[in-house]
Amino acid sequence: MAPLRSAVWQVLGTACVAALLGAPAPAAAQSLLQLYQTAHGYDAPYQSALANAQASQARADQARAGLLPQVGLQLGAQRNWADTQVGGMGGSVSFNTLNGSIVGSQPLYRPANRINWDQGKKSAELAQVQVSGTEQDLIVRLAQAYFDVLAAEDALGFVRALKAAVAEQLASAQRNFEVGNATITDSREAQARFDLATAQEIAADNDLRVKRLALDQLVGLTGVQPRPLVQPVTLPRPQPDDVNVWVEQAQAQHPAVLQARMAQELARLETAKAKTGHLPTVDLQASVGQNRYPDGNPAFAAAPGSRYRSTNAGIGVVLNWPLFAGFAVQNRVRETLSLEDKAQADLDNARRNVAQATRAAYFGVQSGHGQVAALEAAEQSSLTALEANRLGYQVGVRINIDVLNAQSQLYQTRRDLARARYDVLVGMLRLKQASGVLSANDLAPIEQLLVQ
Repeated sequence: MAPLRSAVWQVLGTACVAALLGAPAPAAAQSLLQLYQTAHGYDAPYQSALANAQASQARADQARAGLLPQVGLQLGAQRNWADTQVGGMGGSVSFNTLNGSIVGSQPLYRPANRINWDQGKKSAELAQVQVSGTEQDLIVRLAQAYFDVLAAEDALGFVRALKAAVAEQLASAQRNFEVGNATITDSREAQARFDLATAQEIAADNDLRVKRLALDQLVGLTGVQPRPLVQPVTLPRPQPDDVNVWVEQAQAQHPAVLQARMAQELARLETAKAKTGHLPTVDLQASVGQNRYPDGNPAFAAAPGSRYRSTNAGIGVVLNWPLFAGFAVQNRVRETLSLEDKAQADLDNARRNVAQATRAAYFGVQSGHGQVAALEAAEQSSLTALEANRLGYQVGVRINIDVLNAQSQLYQTRRDLARARYDVLVGMLRLKQASGVLSANDLAPIEQLLVQ
């Protein structure tokens, strides 16, 4: 019975390892690009930024209306009563009045309206930059959730493989105890390690469920199955291999810097608009209207009760020049100048933060490559150590706990190695995001590293 149980555990462990080291992806597995297209139309933050950009464009069009003609139609109807007494004589009359007019105006000189339009266009550009930043954030969030699922799958597979190996070691310890070649301590140590692996398996399985739910929620699908990495895999390196070049790109193209720069330009426009408070405005105005008295106009006593109408039209230029507004204009200018200083400080802060984040992302990728290389060497060393401990246990120079520790070390190293590889891939995307050059096209090289 014990040899049969050992063989079963050995087969299970071999199957788990084979699955982790390059088995074909399931038929229903989705690629990164496929999920990006799905998330692009589902992600709420991105849709919110897109709607805000459309609203900003509409506001810009509204601001342009201040430079275009304005035309209005006015209609009215009145019932009038009049009581006139002159020298004890007179009487009361009532009559109806109908009137209508078309009034139009064309701004000739309104500098504040022109600046409003410039601000509207700049705000629309700012909203588009926000859309770009949100899209880059979506790419990173998707990649992180995608590889989190793969890492959780790897962790579950490795802990199951460890559990199978510990079960085999437990069966071996029990056989040796039965024939008197080992003490009960070996069995108990193996049983304790087996119970620990079982607990780890439960935790890893739950973590995988949570990671899958997070990915499903991000893309709006259920049962998403990512494609694993090919084995062996060559991870990409930052190009160009110079952190200063990445920092320069970030300070020129990062959405946060572009937004801060546009906010500074908007603040300058606001100052220019505030200074127009002392300037005159000139409008061209024209109107045409008609008044009708269906029951006659009582002002014309010569023809009482006869219908009457009058038509009038006019065109002219209106100048409005504010002379004194209680120092409101001067104080408004002082306010906007202070807001300009604030915008400049915000721009400087954005540049510094972006430069720091870019350097951290660059060195994070470099460190990740070093970790992957070290863990690959550690995997080979741990595998050699496990084989040596197994052989030593068989010949009696090693004890059972040495084998168990070597097994734990090997599978933990493999788990850490898989996680480090995923971190490098996500780190590459974060580096491009930090420098402001990330786009959906950057998913294509990572797509080539996945099982097709």
